[in-house]
Amino acid sequence: MDSQTYSLLDVQNIQIENPTAAVKTFSVSKAPGKHREIDCDILIAGGSMGGIAAAIKIAECSPKLKVCLTEETSWLGGQMTSQGVSALDENQYVETSGACLSYQKMRDYMRLHYKTKYKLSPEAQEQVYLNPGNNWVSRLSFEPLVATVYIDEKLSQSVNTERLQIFKRHKVANIETQSNAVKKVLAFDLETGASITFKPKICLDATELGDLLPLAKVPYSVGSDNREETTEPHAPITGDKENVQDYVYPFVVDFHPGTDNTTKKPEHYDEFNSLNKFGLNGYKMFADSVVYDEHGDQEELGKRVVLPFWTYRRLIDKNYFEGPNFPFDIAMINWDSNDLRGYNIIDQTPQTQATRLALAKSLSLGFLYWLQKEATRDDEGTGYKELFLRTDVLGTHDGLSMYPYIRESRRIKAKRTIIEQDIVARAHPTARARACSDSVGIGQYFVDIHGMQEISGTAQSTRPFQIPLSALIPENGGNLLPCCKNIGVTHITNGAYRLHPIEWAIGEAQGTLAAYCLEHHRLPEQVLQNPTDLKNVQQNLIENGAPLFWFDDVPTSSPFFAAAQHAAQFDLLEIDSNTLHFNPEANVSQEELDRALTKLQIEKSTTVEKAGLSRAAVAMWLYDVARAANKTK
Repeated sequence: MDSQTYSLLDVQNIQIENPTAAVKTFSVSKAPGKHREIDCDILIAGGSMGGIAAAIKIAECSPKLKVCLTEETSWLGGQMTSQGVSALDENQYVETSGACLSYQKMRDYMRLHYKTKYKLSPEAQEQVYLNPGNNWVSRLSFEPLVATVYIDEKLSQSVNTERLQIFKRHKVANIETQSNAVKKVLAFDLETGASITFKPKICLDATELGDLLPLAKVPYSVGSDNREETTEPHAPITGDKENVQDYVYPFVVDFHPGTDNTTKKPEHYDEFNSLNKFGLNGYKMFADSVVYDEHGDQEELGKRVVLPFWTYRRLIDKNYFEGPNFPFDIAMINWDSNDLRGYNIIDQTPQTQATRLALAKSLSLGFLYWLQKEATRDDEGTGYKELFLRTDVLGTHDGLSMYPYIRESRRIKAKRTIIEQDIVARAHPTARARACSDSVGIGQYFVDIHGMQEISGTAQSTRPFQIPLSALIPENGGNLLPCCKNIGVTHITNGAYRLHPIEWAIGEAQGTLAAYCLEHHRLPEQVLQNPTDLKNVQQNLIENGAPLFWFDDVPTSSPFFAAAQHAAQFDLLEIDSNTLHFNPEANVSQEELDRALTKLQIEKSTTVEKAGLSRAAVAMWLYDVARAANKTK
């Protein structure tokens, strides 16, 4: 390992004019101060949302563990920071029961920031759940820098006590394994060239592309899957490793009336424009408009009234603030027109990656130029020259995100692979997707695929689903765990599992599992195989506000949240399969109570008086009894 030379791509420093200049060569130096070796309990490689959630979880629940966290960009936070997508993609229950409590607390911080730092307009003050951008794709948007401040504050105590070491601008180059276990991980400082060899007991791959999987020789899949292998109705007959979801460089703009802010025409603009890449897809810039769904044939059934393009992923609505701080709206642009398709960067040389990412940058700047020069205006004419590219919001000189927004990664060959039939609505006539006895989290989003869809109808609705632990553990075992979009999903189900709160839930689950393994001297697959260990991990998650089972009437803030989760996940009370209700006020019958007591191996005769009480009260009593009887330890 130490004698090799490594070529690494510094994605943050890619320039359109000379992309391969961002490919840097490194080797381990023997000069004093240029190489270190660090022993740690857990190495989290990648500061993605999953990586950050894992780090927060470990810091809060296992303060004795020593953790190292690497990140190749200057910002921690992945999708919502360095990738620029701080208009979060979420489910309709995210504020109450549809996400981890820790994720909800992160969102609360964003709102509090704007409520305390600025004077809100009366309209904004009336919002039960403030959305500073007042956009129509997300329930919460904010400036990415605010999220980086939250992350730094959240991790600061662990950093100050030296339980957590953070290495920004570091990228993993090589891994040494022994008997399927990661033993050494070599990373380089992309700025100075200094190197570090980490010696972790457990390693979490929280990189955006699953970069550690090939280095550790963990089996994985890339691109679309073979139908025979997955049995998915919408998988192609023959898989295609190059068919990976589009990636994109978001950018941020203001609109300055009466000014001309037209940018320089970027490379490849004419090429993309000739392919009709740029467009608003029937949307107007600032006004509502009518669009027609595909195959609607402009008949009434295909007709929809849609909101403006401008407010789609707007980060700041100036009308929500009083005073001089926000004289203009701040809009983040992430649209089909700047999605780069057909230029996969997974398992490519650093030089090819650099060239393709530079092309993606040209595409985004090309879309901006098209908006400024050629877009049809709402008020007649062409071009919105008033659009001003902000270079102070995303932390970069060119105004594009530090790292492209990644929608699809390498995906581990897992103990269990989540397939289309597990989650889509057409396969589940009831309220929830397929139940997972090893659930360690929940999520909901439709199958959202940006890219080539070989079969019509691949993008489809889903039922509220769970995250099974078996999909988070590689089939060949070992001590490397996926912690991002690199879990055991297919190309199709990745489209539903790749979103902000779900990736956060994955990170919280893996942080919990890693800490448990070290504290109890287990391997991850041993925890999965042992019912007691599995229940312990699940119980830890429940007690800390991570839902494992779907309800719409028991928020994470509820005093009986943990009890309801316990009763449902461990099948102690009957659950309505036709709704997402727990029905906390409904009464429990004697028969239902007897069934629960039998499962808990508790003498029935001593508890007859509990029959007829509310489901909430009985669930809380069962929860206390189970813990006291050491049934979930």
